[in-house]
Amino acid sequence: MDDRSFDNLPLEWVRAFEAAARTGSFTGAAAETGLTQSAISQRIGHLERRLSTRLFVRQARSIALTVEGEAWLPHVRTALESLRESSEALFGVARDRLTISASTSVIDLWIAPRLGRLRAATGGQITFRTMVLSAETAHDDDTVRIRYGAGDWPHALKVPLYPEVMAPLAAPGLLSAGTSWHDLPRIAVSGPRPGWTDWAARTGTPTTPVPLLRFDTFSSALAAARAGQGVVLGSLPLCQADLQSGRLVPVSEDRLAHHETYWLLAAKERISRSQWDALCDSLAAGPA
Repeated sequence: MDDRSFDNLPLEWVRAFEAAARTGSFTGAAAETGLTQSAISQRIGHLERRLSTRLFVRQARSIALTVEGEAWLPHVRTALESLRESSEALFGVARDRLTISASTSVIDLWIAPRLGRLRAATGGQITFRTMVLSAETAHDDDTVRIRYGAGDWPHALKVPLYPEVMAPLAAPGLLSAGTSWHDLPRIAVSGPRPGWTDWAARTGTPTTPVPLLRFDTFSSALAAARAGQGVVLGSLPLCQADLQSGRLVPVSEDRLAHHETYWLLAAKERISRSQWDALCDSLAAGPA
């Protein structure tokens, strides 16, 4: 049998090629598909051997399409797009199931208040996977990922959930008459958001006390702040419910705007345009 038979090329090899060509690196393709860089490299290697053609020129820190790879890419994109559109039209694929990978804090504080609107807009089964700190915990079948950063991921579809603005928050009962909030205990949160050192540097306030409580999720830190255990540097968009109910109050008029925030991310081949639009409209809107 001819090893160059093209009628049974594994689709996962072709998808790896398209993702690497579009993002310009095996690392970018790995981040988009949820695979490892070595898995992407291996799949493209299998594809090149089957085709008996080099598709990429491997360089020290980058890759470039060969002439053959550049010529084949438009046909691959057309074929993948046609496959996706026909499967959605005939079988409802990508409309029935949705998997969202996000941190506990985003699920609890941002998605949950909008869940009714999200369910109505998507009309199918929604599975949530919690992600703590590291994006390496992403699964290959995650349709959508929500990550904190500057938006420089290689995903074809991405949109910020909200502009990040932070301020120190505390339970009202912690603020006794004549007590400065600067003297209150601090609550710290591990992760990518700015911390108390950033707050002091950006606002010109004195160095803050060393936090005696540190949490690895923002949700847990908020729970401690509600219980009167200290002041937390809170994300105002995520704290809407606590601020509206009065469970937490700002203790300073200063605000810390940050260039990073949570982003909604998806690969174009994993989700339909209508479903993506429904997600963006649901998660960027106010609580239902």
